Amino acid sequence: MIIKELTLYSHRLQHQKDFYLDILGFLPVENSTKKFSIQAGRTLLTFKADKKPHHYHYCFLVPRNKLSQGLEWLSQRTELIEIEKGRYLQDYPAWNAQSIYFWDRSDNVAEFIAHHELSNDSDQLFDQSSLLCVNEIGMPTKDIPALNTQLEKHLNTSFWSGNFERFGTNGNAEGMFLLVNYDIKTTWFPTDLETRPEPFSATILQNGMEHTMKYQENEKVRFNSI
Repeated sequence: MIIKELTLYSHRLQHQKDFYLDILGFLPVENSTKKFSIQAGRTLLTFKADKKPHHYHYCFLVPRNKLSQGLEWLSQRTELIEIEKGRYLQDYPAWNAQSIYFWDRSDNVAEFIAHHELSNDSDQLFDQSSLLCVNEIGMPTKDIPALNTQLEKHLNTSFWSGNFERFGTNGNAEGMFLLVNYDIKTTWFPTDLETRPEPFSATILQNGMEHTMKYQENEKVRFNSI
């Protein structure tokens, strides 16, 4: 599963734009007072202005041999989230993956992840062009099984890891939805940011087909196959 396009909403659009363009060094694909877009590898990531605060958890995939360089590169540009005193790297043995976390300028929890099962090594020095795609987007819900069933039916994806009670994933190592029961798992690791449904839209590439979808704050999902 590939997240080809992802649109999120920001109540601090100019701050978010300054972060991605001036601090991280992305060139804008689109840039206006109402929204801006960057190309993060295979994903077109867009932020649109909204007066209401929205708080997401999203993640970028990096080459499996470049997370240490990514940590150093990112730490020179913004503060990393400390997992415990002096530790910023999180191991996920069940996923064969490792992550680092940081805040963007809209108070979202963002992440770099390296999935070691993927053959995506790079011999280039790490910079913003090393981001391969948006790899994860959080979809908090009260009913993980029901939401997972909708995703499987309309996107032809599969439940990947976790469980149906507290936290599960739909998709695969290349791209996934984080299905969080926000009545049980109330915050996004490794922070105290509350898990709650937030609106987003996405274009998903799965098995050679493109699907558009919109997730709403009432946990309703709209799908359309292209």
